[in-house]
Amino acid sequence: MKKTLESSEDSDLLVRLNHSFKSLSKGQKQIASFIMENYDKAAFITASKMGRIVGVSESTVVRFAYTLGYDGYPELQKSLQDLIRNKLTSVQRIKLTSDMNQSDVLRSVLKADMANIRATIDSTDSEVFNTVVDELFGAEKIYIIGIRSALPLAQLLAYYLGMVLDNVVLMNSTIGDVYESLIRITGRDACIGISFPRYSARTIDALKFAKTKGARIIAITDSTFSPISELADHSLIAKSDMASFADSLVAPLSLINALIVACSLRRKEDVYARLSQLESLWGSQRIYATGESDRL
Repeated sequence: MKKTLESSEDSDLLVRLNHSFKSLSKGQKQIASFIMENYDKAAFITASKMGRIVGVSESTVVRFAYTLGYDGYPELQKSLQDLIRNKLTSVQRIKLTSDMNQSDVLRSVLKADMANIRATIDSTDSEVFNTVVDELFGAEKIYIIGIRSALPLAQLLAYYLGMVLDNVVLMNSTIGDVYESLIRITGRDACIGISFPRYSARTIDALKFAKTKGARIIAITDSTFSPISELADHSLIAKSDMASFADSLVAPLSLINALIVACSLRRKEDVYARLSQLESLWGSQRIYATGESDRL
C-alpha cells in the first residue's frame, strides 16, 4: 500500500512541489507523484534508480531537481531526507537496506559512519562547544536524559562526567521518574537532552518541563531543526544518518567523548587525584582482570 507524504506549510520541498506541479512536464509529474507517494524510498535512492522506477531518464530526474530550484539532485534528496527522517518506522528503515549485498555490509556501514564523523567535524561550532563546557562548570546541578537508543550515550556521559564533577544526575527513563528527578531543577541548573531520529517524545517533554523551571537546556542531536534543538539554549550537532533500522551513534559518541575530555582538562589535578583513589579501590576489590589468575 502506498504512503502519501503529509503536507505541511513548513515543508519547503512540498511547497515547491505544489507550486510547480501544473507547470511540470509529463515525466516530471511522474517523478513528483512517485516522491509524494513513496517518500521513504525516494529519499535514499540515486537519480538513476529513480529514473528506472518511474520510467524516465536520469537526466530528467536531474532536470526535475533544477526545476524545483535545487542546485542538483543531491540537494533535493537531502531536503527529502530531512523532511521524512522522523517519520520512518523501523520497518521502513530496514527496507532501505534490503538491496544491500551481504558482502558489502561491513565496508558500507563503516564508510557511512566515517562520513558521519566527517560531516560532524565540518559542522561543529567550536565556540558553541566551549560555551557548553562553560555552562556545565557553572551549573549547580547537571541533569542528563537520553531514552531508548540514546540511553547508552546518556549513561556514558553521566558516568565519565561524574568523575570530573560531583553534581551529575542521570535521569531515569520511566515516565514518572523523569519528572520526579526534575522536580527540584532550577534556573541554576543545566539539563542535557540527547535524542536522535526517531526523536523521543518523553525526552522532548522532559526538556520542556526543565525549560519552564528556568534551567539551561543543552541538546545533543543531529540537526538544528530537531525538536530538542528548538528547545535548547545550546545545541551540539552530530550526524547520525542511518545505515539500517539501527541508529548510527558513532559520531554522537565521538562528540560526547570530546565533551568529556574537554571537561576533564578543566580539572586535571582533581581528575588525577580521583582516578588515583579509584585505581586503588578497583585493585583492592578486583574490579578489573589483571593477570592469568583472573581469567581462570
